[in-house]
Amino acid sequence: MRHPEISLILATVGRTDELDRLFESLAGQTYSNFDVVVVDQNNDDRLQAHLDRARYLGIAVRHLKHHPPNLAAARNAGIEAAQGKWLGFPDDDCWYDSRVLERMANRFACVDKPAGLIVRWVEADEQPLAASALSWERSRAFRDIPVSSITLFCDRELARKIGGFDARLGIGQWFGAGEETDFVLRALRNGALIAYEPLAEVHHAVRSEAPEATRQARLAVRHRARGTGALYAKHRLPAWVIARGLAAPVLRPLLKGSFGAELALGIATMLGRIDGLLGWRRIKP
Repeated sequence: MRHPEISLILATVGRTDELDRLFESLAGQTYSNFDVVVVDQNNDDRLQAHLDRARYLGIAVRHLKHHPPNLAAARNAGIEAAQGKWLGFPDDDCWYDSRVLERMANRFACVDKPAGLIVRWVEADEQPLAASALSWERSRAFRDIPVSSITLFCDRELARKIGGFDARLGIGQWFGAGEETDFVLRALRNGALIAYEPLAEVHHAVRSEAPEATRQARLAVRHRARGTGALYAKHRLPAWVIARGLAAPVLRPLLKGSFGAELALGIATMLGRIDGLLGWRRIKP
């Protein structure tokens, strides 16, 4: 049996019904030479019926168990198990446009041979609408568009070469985010060509309601912001980039005359980035 060309690594914990929407979108793909490596971090068999349904829809599914829950480490387990030449990292609550895998496969086959692609997250509407490439110079200045796992596709050998995702970063860790950006920064430092492909589209709901500055919300924002602070230290970003990143979340609402929730969350962001910056510097190389 031939190996799939694309392996989608789906690390999941807690969710069930949301997976059905993703599997439905995969069943409708115009490109069929792919499989899904489900890295199951649940302590029970809650996924079994959903995986059975995916197989009924014609999707090739491989099911791995992984404990304890750690998003980056689970994705690394999926990278090691993957057989496809190209990898994708869908969230368990995202879904794909019907032609995303076809467009991605076509782009990887172009003469410039990119090692990674960033596709368009439709609801966030942040990626450029024209084809372009990321650069280390702009990325280290945080001038390129932030990367989300749902928009990231890459060569399997590149993922293995750079050591996968840093399991110290991301959901469930003290440094509560930043693992995808860190992955791309390390790839760029290794000379990888990573390009935007605006015609390939993925979907993920975004929050539209105004933020609230409850204690729980401030703690959650501070927790995630530690990941950005860790990136400042890990990649030894320029002092002006760090200063801008610490000041902007507070200055932005002040300049707009916003002294409520936006400012409170901005302060939480700044404090979290300081936490991450100082916390990472205490980690032994």
